[in-house]
Amino acid sequence: MSSSIRPSLSSFMLPSLASCNPSQKLSLFRLGSGIRQFHKFGLKASRFLRHDDKCMRVMAFGNMSTAATQENVLDWVKHDKRRMLHVVYRVGDLDKSIKFYRECLGMKLLRKRDMQEQKYTNAFLGYGPEDAHFVVELTYSYGIEKYDIGDGFGHFGIAIDDISRIVELVRAKGGKITREPSPVKGGNTTIAYIEDPDGYQFELLERVPSPEPLCKVMLRVGDLDRSIKFYEKAFGMELLRTQDDPESKITIDTDDVYKTAEAIKLAGGKITREPGPIPVMKTKITSCVDPDGWKTVFVDNVDFRRELE
Repeated sequence: MSSSIRPSLSSFMLPSLASCNPSQKLSLFRLGSGIRQFHKFGLKASRFLRHDDKCMRVMAFGNMSTAATQENVLDWVKHDKRRMLHVVYRVGDLDKSIKFYRECLGMKLLRKRDMQEQKYTNAFLGYGPEDAHFVVELTYSYGIEKYDIGDGFGHFGIAIDDISRIVELVRAKGGKITREPSPVKGGNTTIAYIEDPDGYQFELLERVPSPEPLCKVMLRVGDLDRSIKFYEKAFGMELLRTQDDPESKITIDTDDVYKTAEAIKLAGGKITREPGPIPVMKTKITSCVDPDGWKTVFVDNVDFRRELE
């Protein structure tokens, strides 16, 4: 069986509400004084209350009515503590993929998670622990052996001090080399391209050893300026550089999935899952798609760390 997919951009993490100072959190309150704090963000407090981690939460509804309110939320995004956590994509043979990533790319198998009721298995691999490194999350859905990657996804980038050695290792293991090691056009950096067993491309960049070898994910977009504006406003990212070179699902942490979702809406993004806990694991998440349809999932920081434990 085959399926057409796009790799997902995955998860922003958030710290626990229970561990925060109530004076610093919009969603923690004491009856009487707390509801008034919502007006600082132009929110209308509803009558609906939730109990969450031994704290009462006001579920706020209503439209952001003023430009000042919108600026408050979008400015919060710039100061939110975020980090890329992992990129999620689907594979047809999990054991084969794990072997390739470990033996050819030098990654470590950090953990596996078998969700029998949902009929899929996750494997997390990377160059260090998840609480400090950007990692890959391979997903195997029961019974699906092949995927159509499509032309929207580009490649992953890995910084390695000796790419020729890695290329020869991949070749010896029967892997596919799509570009032999050579300098980039108009530059001095040596790069190579390889493919994993499912056809996902990896760009190998020859650099001095790095504490974060998994250094980038390349996606193709239809309107670059529109996408840059969205990632800056909704995700709080900074534009590092642009490159005129056509050859050339991620995790980010955040302090609050609820405010993150509100900021994404204000930036023109589409929320595909409203913020809240997911069944079984109870981890609080929200998800969205960018202007080109790439999916990103934001995950509560403390919930994520609890999941690792």
